[in-house]
Amino acid sequence: MKDFDKLCKEFEKMDVLSYTAYLTEKAATVLPALQAAAENGVDGSAIFFSFIMGAIASDGKLAEEEFAIISPLLKAFYNRDVTYEECKNVFNQYKKEIKKLPVVADQMVDILGLFSDELKNDIVIICLMICAIDGKVSLKEKKWIKQLMA
Repeated sequence: MKDFDKLCKEFEKMDVLSYTAYLTEKAATVLPALQAAAENGVDGSAIFFSFIMGAIASDGKLAEEEFAIISPLLKAFYNRDVTYEECKNVFNQYKKEIKKLPVVADQMVDILGLFSDELKNDIVIICLMICAIDGKVSLKEKKWIKQLMA
């Protein structure tokens, strides 16, 4: 993957249309691959959702911009529209588990190890883009993403 800090800056400055198109393209590749690789009754979209929620929870905040980007993913995951308030409630429940984030990161790295380098990079890029949507990738978010890249 290119220089991490440079990539962060690139995504922080990306315009909304380019951002949405690029994120949609990546998600369209990643989600079917996760569905195909899902084992032991684990839904590929649930794996993907865990990565997304980890990226959002890594800085302890749910920005409205993050919600706007993930709302189509939430709709696909829950098979219905999800409001910002509902998402905040789910996020707050997940946030309580924030102390376990290093363990979750280790589990996610193990999951990433099952996939091709290209798919791993795409998942990491999606997580990074989610972190960058509010215009700044915080130090906590960078730490989370770097754990996934390990």
